[in-house]
Amino acid sequence: MENETKFIIHLTGRIDSGNAAQTEQDLFAQLPGDPSACIELNASKLEYISSAGLRVILRIKKQYPNLRITDVNSDVYEILEMTGFTEMMPVEKAYRVVSIEGCEEIGRGANGTIYRIDKDNVVKAYNNADALSDIQHEREVAKLALILGIPTAISYDVVRVGESYGSVFELLNARSFSKILSKEPEKMDWCVEEYVKMLKKIHATLVPAGKLPDMRETALGWAKFLLDYLPEKAGEKLLALVAAVPHSDYMIHGDYHTKNLELQGDEVLLIDMDTLAVGHPIFELGSMYNSFIGFSELDHSVIERFQGFDFETAKTFWHKSLAAYLGTNDEAAVREVEDKARVIGYTRLIRRSIRRGGLEDETQKKEIELWKSELLALLETVNSLVFLPAEIELDAVAEELARAQEFVEGHLQTVNCPAKIARQIAVSVEEIFINIANYAYAPGRGSVKLRVTVAKDPAAVSITFVDRGVPYDPLKKEDPDISLSAEERGIGGLGIFMTKQFMDAVSYEYQDGQNILTLQKAL
Repeated sequence: MENETKFIIHLTGRIDSGNAAQTEQDLFAQLPGDPSACIELNASKLEYISSAGLRVILRIKKQYPNLRITDVNSDVYEILEMTGFTEMMPVEKAYRVVSIEGCEEIGRGANGTIYRIDKDNVVKAYNNADALSDIQHEREVAKLALILGIPTAISYDVVRVGESYGSVFELLNARSFSKILSKEPEKMDWCVEEYVKMLKKIHATLVPAGKLPDMRETALGWAKFLLDYLPEKAGEKLLALVAAVPHSDYMIHGDYHTKNLELQGDEVLLIDMDTLAVGHPIFELGSMYNSFIGFSELDHSVIERFQGFDFETAKTFWHKSLAAYLGTNDEAAVREVEDKARVIGYTRLIRRSIRRGGLEDETQKKEIELWKSELLALLETVNSLVFLPAEIELDAVAEELARAQEFVEGHLQTVNCPAKIARQIAVSVEEIFINIANYAYAPGRGSVKLRVTVAKDPAAVSITFVDRGVPYDPLKKEDPDISLSAEERGIGGLGIFMTKQFMDAVSYEYQDGQNILTLQKAL
């Protein structure tokens, strides 16, 4: 069968020494005269091949370099692999066929939809009919995420689903967070806590350079696309805002919503990993805003079809999650970051809809007009997309000290902290953080939460360290006698002493199994 310059020829039954000569004659009779043509030998009905049959294929390969063999069963593939044919030409295994008819949809992303095919397994059916490269990419990034400590499911099989392909995962009796929220609304706060815990874990994961795409570069493409659809000044400001977001090598999921978080037993798993990237968290928050609000802003029924719960639940979950992620209940602070996320979210939505013919459809055109008006209003007031959460959680190891200090320094810059005080605070942060890293969990490992609150009138900062290590109040340690000679002085004790000297107040409490140490300083 000819398809432009591609010829598909079906191999059937057996090709052995008894029929190889006739088979070769029949095959060459079907082949084109153009040696540059793409030849596909479809082996879906080939049951057996001997060395005589391999010689036939080799002779075709010599005349037609662009030869590939597809839909090869496992027995024939073993022979082709053993004899080196899989190295000489593309050879694709046959894939078992999986039907999704009547199956429960448990997740939907940009590139495919996830269905439960039985109590133990799910399949992600890809939108792209030629999805093998997409599947390979997702399997690679999922393995990378797992190695880096993100709990996820790894595909164990590739199958045919309709005209496309799918990846099969084991998810034994797992339930999505969307299903939990829709069926057990009383678990809202638990879902928020676990959802944010996973989000922070993702965003605290450093990815080796070059392993994942840079989300800022993708977002710059969105902004450039909108230059033709926004007033000139607004388009230029949007592009400048995205360009000013600093590069980051920390992970973001890219499609983080409640259908992509699964509860399996007592373990929370992240799924749908093909959108993994690196970048500033604002790009993640923009996508999250779309999932819960943006897509459903005009038609509230969209969220019910997509997530299975109503628009009010979506708004509540989004707001609670954003506040918990930022570590603050300050409505103004939450709204400020939400507005930054909305800039990214609307930019993505408008581009997506226009590229899918939205300007030619009345309903989609209304959505575009709504998102565009919201974006233009935001561009009047938003002057930076960068933000700092009030709290981060780090591994309690010395290697994370730089991140701890950078986190505190970022907050100090928002109030133009004097250089001398900033240095004193940096020393104090180092002393407390290293003390926790060295002693709180020894000989094991744990984490430390770092919380920063900055007041502007009068300018002051509060820095809190929280760990679940061995109970220890460093303030009970007697101050060293600094009048003694070097020979008389004991080793240690200077760190907490300097901290108390530099700070205006240092307090400690042990509550709910946690060491809580707070530093306060007027700026």
